[in-house]
Amino acid sequence: MWMTMLVATAISAGTRVPACAAQPLLQLEAYTVDPEWLTPVPPVRISDHVWQIGTRSLTALLVKTDDGAVLIDGGMQQSARLLLDNMARLGVRPQDLRLILHSHAHADHAGPLAELRRLTGARLVSNAESAVLLQRGGSDDLHFGDSILFPPVAVDRLVQDGETVQLGGIDFTVHFTPGHTPGSMSWTWTDTHQGQALRMAYVDSLSAPGYRLQHNPRVPKLLSAYRASFATVRALPCDLLLTPHADNSGWDYADAAHPQPRPTSCVAYADAAERALQAQLRAEQAKP
Repeated sequence: MWMTMLVATAISAGTRVPACAAQPLLQLEAYTVDPEWLTPVPPVRISDHVWQIGTRSLTALLVKTDDGAVLIDGGMQQSARLLLDNMARLGVRPQDLRLILHSHAHADHAGPLAELRRLTGARLVSNAESAVLLQRGGSDDLHFGDSILFPPVAVDRLVQDGETVQLGGIDFTVHFTPGHTPGSMSWTWTDTHQGQALRMAYVDSLSAPGYRLQHNPRVPKLLSAYRASFATVRALPCDLLLTPHADNSGWDYADAAHPQPRPTSCVAYADAAERALQAQLRAEQAKP
């Protein structure tokens, strides 16, 4: 107490306080990630109208239609230029991007959305839960606080569960799959491949990385949200599954010849996620 009074007196008297009398300000810590999340790869064709244009293990899907293009997710903030370059390689100009859809509002998927929206004029589609986090740039995340921030971005259209977004004859249906975030969304649509209809499912993350599952004061119904989402994912129309983190659905975008060495179904994805959640819950319950 007497030291605090001495410093205060010195300041009030105009006396210079030695630098050692105060603690240094906190260092800034960047959001560092697995290098594969940041490793560029050439565009990978998924189906007749869909390409992966993101990095080796973070998905960013470009869907080309007769009326322009749709982007689903963007990866890390550093990926904005990579995405635009890959779009150009596929003959898509910035002004050709009409819509941006996304899975959830974390920095490793929504990072470049603000810059892409600004540079292309595309309309960003989200839901009410995610829109709040997007506009805050990820701050006050329910589980991560302010540790994974990204450039804030405004939303142009809010959708409800089961609503359809249309462009160029393709209908994108949103399915709310909360858990990983309260606003997590999965998307389904139908494309073609080798002359056959192909029901595409882009399903959001179902993991709970470090989350407090029981008696979480900020997310009291977290477990029930996950269980409802597992059921939703199992019921999706799903001939081909893609996920924000490529390895969760058996993809390796660096292998252009065989980009999905471990094909995974929506049912298998939900089953594996449920087993992982149950194991995490048991571990949490076992703690003293």
